Amino acid sequence: MAKSRKEKEAIVANLTEMFRDMKAAAFSSISGYTMAQSDELRVTAAEQNVKVMIAKKTLIAAAAKEVGLDIDPASYEGSILTAVSFGDEVAAAKLLKDFEKKNEAFKLVAGILEGKGLSAEEVSKLASLPSKEQLLSQLVGSLNAPISGFVNVLAGNLRGLVTVLDAIKEQKTA
Repeated sequence: MAKSRKEKEAIVANLTEMFRDMKAAAFSSISGYTMAQSDELRVTAAEQNVKVMIAKKTLIAAAAKEVGLDIDPASYEGSILTAVSFGDEVAAAKLLKDFEKKNEAFKLVAGILEGKGLSAEEVSKLASLPSKEQLLSQLVGSLNAPISGFVNVLAGNLRGLVTVLDAIKEQKTA
């Protein structure tokens, strides 16, 4: 059923707000998209602070133009699912890439990062990056490694001293 002008304006307003507040977005071409896939995607997206929405290319283009994004949804193939991440720059790309692996109906077509359009290949590369939490944990591990090594060196010297003292004690008692 065709949408009224008010419904289309509401969709554009919603997309515009999402594009203004986003960290990144990814677009996927979908065909044969089922309700089971939709439900699974929405649950997973909510857990990752990502919003997903299906909208016509003309409405996506209108919202992008209003925000000043340099993308051309008309060049994307098929029906377009938009995933917008608000917390982590790679979350939307990872979400759609994971669903692309599990479902033949999905195909990454483009994305947005820092206000610039990305190709499908660039979105795939973005999806392969670790998440912000993983990067922070790696940083903490890297910062902690020298301190742990220093503690182990000091503890090794103490262990050596205790071993020598124990050997002297054994020698005197024997």
